[in-house]
Amino acid sequence: MTTIALVDDDRNILTSVSIALESEGFEVDTYTDGASGLEALTNNPPDLAVLDIKMPRMDGLELLRRLRQTSDLPVIFLTSKDDEIDELFGLKMGADDFIRKPFSQRLLVERIKAVLRRAQARSAGPEKETNSARILERGNLLMDGERHACTWNGSPVVLTVTEFLILHALAQRPGVVKSRNALMDAAYDDHVYVDDRTIDSHIKRLRKKFKQVDDDFDMIETLYGVGYRFKDE
Repeated sequence: MTTIALVDDDRNILTSVSIALESEGFEVDTYTDGASGLEALTNNPPDLAVLDIKMPRMDGLELLRRLRQTSDLPVIFLTSKDDEIDELFGLKMGADDFIRKPFSQRLLVERIKAVLRRAQARSAGPEKETNSARILERGNLLMDGERHACTWNGSPVVLTVTEFLILHALAQRPGVVKSRNALMDAAYDDHVYVDDRTIDSHIKRLRKKFKQVDDDFDMIETLYGVGYRFKDE
């Protein structure tokens, strides 16, 4: 059974969302603050976590920052309508999606299912597909979709599901410009809306992660007003 962790200090939200998710067949674990949530997510990782940003003891941004040091667990943020800056920080730190309060429980359930589908797709593929077909090599870049593994010049680069899908879409066709809309299509389901800033934040996060292993990394190019492309060497 797929397990969803909810971390929020609002017990009403924990109760109502738990009921909605359990009715869809999910197993749900709930935590009322970031500190207890971090311990549980680290020691007993769920399949996906839904984190509130504003929490006592440890807020959702700090929880995600610590979580991303060791895990690529899919994460959806819950934010208030005034937390636009926090949303951008969250995306830069590796959140897969966010949804604003007050929210429709139906919408949250659909967002959760969409992120889970993307996570599951990273290791899924037709049985007849060969191992080599699942591995993408572009110069120093190696991406293994089956293992959700990425290395640059032999050094591992830990990516979230969304970052992996965006990079894979770019690296599949080096030199070809991908619009933001095309990258949205590659990383998100049709019914999940994200704006241009979301893609830009993921790209910035990708560049930062690769520069941590190679300060000279410059393979992702921006074509202002058009989109992005992976360099064709």
